[in-house]
Order: sequence, then structure tokens, then C-alpha cells
Amino acid sequence: MKLKKVEILKYKSFSTTQTFQVEDDITILVGMNESGKTSALEAMGKTNYFQEDEEFKFNLTHDYPRREKKAIDKAQTIPDAIVTTYEIDDELVEKIEKQLGAGIISNRIFSITTTYDNKSKYAINFDSRKFIDFKTKALGIASAALTEKLKVVNSVEKLNELIGTYSDEKYTQGLKTLEKYYSNAWKWPDAIDEYIVRTFLVPNIPKYLYYDEYYALPSRISIEKLEAGELNDNEFKTAKALFELADINTEEILKADSFEDFIAELEATEAIISDELFKYWQTNTNLNIDFQIDKIASKDQYGNTQIVEHVLDIRVKSKGVSLSLKNRSKGFNWFFSFLVWFKKIQEDKDSKYILLLDEPGLNLHASAQADLLKFLADLSANYQIIYTTHSPFMISSENLNRVRTVLETDSGSQISDSIQEKDPNTLFPLQAALGYDIAQNLYVSKKNLLVEGVSDLIILTAMSSILEAEKRTYLRSDVTIVPTGGLEKVATFISLLRGSSLETVCLLDSYTDPKGKAKMDSLIAEKIIHGKKVRFFHDFLDTHDKADLEDIFTKNDYLKLFNAAYTEYTDISEAALNPAINQIIIQINQHLSIPRFNHYRPANQLTKMAVDASFFDPQTLENFEKVFQEINSLFD
Repeated sequence: MKLKKVEILKYKSFSTTQTFQVEDDITILVGMNESGKTSALEAMGKTNYFQEDEEFKFNLTHDYPRREKKAIDKAQTIPDAIVTTYEIDDELVEKIEKQLGAGIISNRIFSITTTYDNKSKYAINFDSRKFIDFKTKALGIASAALTEKLKVVNSVEKLNELIGTYSDEKYTQGLKTLEKYYSNAWKWPDAIDEYIVRTFLVPNIPKYLYYDEYYALPSRISIEKLEAGELNDNEFKTAKALFELADINTEEILKADSFEDFIAELEATEAIISDELFKYWQTNTNLNIDFQIDKIASKDQYGNTQIVEHVLDIRVKSKGVSLSLKNRSKGFNWFFSFLVWFKKIQEDKDSKYILLLDEPGLNLHASAQADLLKFLADLSANYQIIYTTHSPFMISSENLNRVRTVLETDSGSQISDSIQEKDPNTLFPLQAALGYDIAQNLYVSKKNLLVEGVSDLIILTAMSSILEAEKRTYLRSDVTIVPTGGLEKVATFISLLRGSSLETVCLLDSYTDPKGKAKMDSLIAEKIIHGKKVRFFHDFLDTHDKADLEDIFTKNDYLKLFNAAYTEYTDISEAALNPAINQIIIQINQHLSIPRFNHYRPANQLTKMAVDASFFDPQTLENFEKVFQEINSLFD
């Protein structure tokens, strides 16, 4: 089961409803300090926390938006806090329908509204008639009249009343076997819906685990205070998790004279954690955790020595030097403590978990944060992860679709997709992440022409040089061609690169994906980019309503490049192509019966052949000149 959408209704800084989609692997909440990122994680965690914890229960006094608290008190109602939407997975659907009938799960999407008294309201859409048909047929007592009567049964009592109307044992005994489906413990209008939710959905709804830097292990743990629950709340939770992982009873330590067995158990646990830790902690791999249990003694008023406290001392050794855990880097402490906390839920094989990480790796160096990203990517194969950050090094420019921005406004915290965000401070980590990635691959100038990929960059650069040699119009020299890595990323690039110091023009293949077009239309509507600054290749071809860059060549010219690049195929002639199709790429794919060929190879062939203008049909040169004339004018 996957979390698909979150709708925060009223919670702390969220005074207006905020909705965001959740990715199947990793979702990132980016925003400034105090923007509401932590509150969003808390609200999710309080819907189904993995253990009993008063800190993760909704509290009307502490959690409801303060400016509206008086009004809700006067209304004397219990308000809703948050709506979480889930999708039932194939395995669970199969399990339900095997017992209750095929087709009963008519809609896999369902939502849970959690209220401030920590109760849940379910919005579902199941077809209980399918259950009736399935069960009565299986019992050999199906009839239209019985189906109609069962439709209004919503309790065991009602079922027994119905059974009482029959004298035939086939009916009475058969219907009696349906009793468990109508127990309706929660008194819902539809007993079958209630049975499905209570029996199948609730046990499979993912539990939430929240973690932030305050859960770090202390260097010295008083076992007496741990036993009495007197440690700092979050330290206590992590310290307790360590002892539970090592399967050590703290009462036994307090009674023991020797601690060797306990230390052996702790070290065995540490070895398991370290194996995973050092897969990703590359900063210093020469570290070892050392556990010591000390007795702290004092003399009483009669001079007698007595043990007043037992302390677990956690130390980290490096090259023969031992330091207490708190004196190692905060980053290492975070990583080690998180794995202790995380291992606690890994032992639970019967539940699904969603990890809520607040500013993970905040104290890690940039390169260590890159290692942490790899760690989270690996975890996301088995867990959905939602984390907050304002570090550009915790954002992968290859996965900007994962980002949701959080902004504090006069009307409360707001959550939106990254391409919709306009606040420069909120966008800064995204711009920095994108800029860092771009800086490693190409320069960005004040004038940028966004294209889809590297093959576009090669072709446009080569054809511009050929036209320049012919003293014809070519692409102006102060324009940098920026490949975005795909048509679907263009809108994100425009959004993140916008600014008064940058000029941006797009030169794109025709859209085939409605989502990409919708994103671009939204940017134009919001005046993030002017519609005239977005040009498509079909704009330069009177004969095409859809076109790619390759269509700017005449078909014969492009086939010369293609045939030279793909010597493994028999040369393709223009006559061999389907004349009913305009786009050369689709024509070639169809001719070869392949889904797609590598566009880079013909583009690269253009540079390898070192051709001049004589290689091309005059129409090709005219088409490219027309493109460059238009693009140059858009930068004037």
C-alpha cells in the first residue's frame, strides 16, 4: 500500500488547506526555516505512528492554528486535521477479492481523515453487491430476491432477522456462515465496507517513523535513569532502542557483577549497524564503536562503598584514539543514531513503514550528503521516504519532480510543486542544486537557448558554423545552448533559471505528452516565460503540424547522416519511408520496426564528416537559417 496524496487541513502554521502528491519512492519538502516543513511531517506522523507516543497524537490545544483556536472552542466541535490518500496494491487486492469476490475493490484509492480526537474517517468506494453475488453463489443459494434483501443487511442482528424468514436449512445454515462479515464492530452503514477496512486495510496501512537530530544517542547513558524513564524524551527513545536491539534487559545489568555478556551483545549489535553504516559513510572508514559499562561508586556516611549508578559509555575509536560519541562529528552521530532507531522497525516484518526525516544529514559535509542520498535511494526500494531540507546537496537535479516547496505566507504555510514556486528564497536550494549540476557540465550565460538534449546542441552548433562560413545568418555568439535532458524537464529549467539577469528562449520538439504541454502552458499563463519565447520546430515548417529538430533537414539530407551513422542497416532511401507520416524519426522507427533509435549517433556523424554547405540541399540551409533568424530576434 502506498501513500499517494496528503491534504493538510488545519495544523499549526497550516491555516488553509494544502495538498501535495507523494512520490512512490522519495518526496522532498524544501523551504526556509520556520516555513512549516517540520509541521507537515508531524501531521503525517500523527495519523498512524509506529508506536504509542503521546508526542505523536493530535492535540487541539497545541496543534490547532492559534488564531482560530478561540473560534473552534466556541463551536465545541472536533475539527479535522489531515486527509491521507492511499492506493491498495495488487497483492492486497488479490487477497481481498479471493475471500470476498472479484471486482469488489472497484476503486483502489481510498482516503483517511484524521480528526483532532485522533479518530479516523474513511472515504472508500467498494462494490458490496459483488460480495453478495460471490458468497451466495458459492453457497448455492443465489437469487435476485435474496440479493436485494442482503443489500440492506448491515449487522449480525439484521442478518439473523433475515435468516429467520427462511425455513429451508440450505438458506439458514448457508447465511449463518456469513455472520463474521456482518459483525460491523464500527457500526457503519455498510457492514461489508466496514469488514474490508477493519480486516484488510487497517492492518496494512503504512506506519510512520519520524526522526530528527534530537534523537541522537547520548555518549553516556545512565541505566538507572533509562530504567526509570528519566532521560531526555528523545534520547530515551533511541537509547531504549539500542538496548532492545541488543536484546538486553536493563534490570539484569543493575543486578549483575560482570558486564562482559552485555557488552558482547552490544558489540554484536554494533557490528550489524556498522556493516550498513560504512557502506555509505565514506568520510572516515577507520572508526570503531566501543561500549563500556561503568559502575559509579560513592561512600556513605559510614565510609562504606556503594554503587550509585551504572553507565553505558559509548566511545568511537579512530587510529588508536578513543573519543566519546558526542565528541565525534554531529554528522557521524546522526548517521549512527538513525541506524539504531531505524533498525528497530526493520525487525518488524509484518508492517509497512513510511520514513519521515526532518533535515537529514544537516551537519554532514556536502560529499557526505551525497552518500546519504545514495543511502536514502537504496532505502526507498522498500520504504516511502519524505524528508525536509534546505540544503542544495540533498536535492538531486535528476529528480526535481520529487520536490515540493513550503513557504510561510501571511495566510499560513503553503505547499506547492517546484515549478509553481515564485519565492526566490524558497527556490534558492533548488537553483543551487541545479546550478551545481549544470556547472559541472556546461556554462550558463546571460542568454540561454533551452533545447531538449545533447544531439540538439550538436546539430544546432554544427549548422550554425556552416551558415556562418557561408556568410548567412547563424546563431549569435552570445547565446549558450543548454540541453535540459528531456522535454519533460524544460518547464522545471525555465522555472528555476528565471531571473532578471537571465534571458531564456526555448526551441523544442512538438509536444506529444499532454502533461509537458500543460506545464508549459501554466508557466506562460503565470508569465514566468513569455509565449513568444517558446518556439517549436513545426513553427518553421509549413508542411508539418508536429516536427522534431531532425525535420528541419530535408528527408534526403537527414537520411544521408543516418545511413552514415548506422552502417549496420541497409541504406534507407526516402522512397522506402511511409509518405503518410511527416516526422522523419517516426518514419525511420516504423521502417526498422524499432521503438526508437539513438538520435545522438546521426548528430555526432554530422561533426565527424566535417561537411560544408555543399553537402546539404538548399532547402535544409534555408530552414536552419530561418530558425536562427527567429531565435536571434527573440534575444534582441
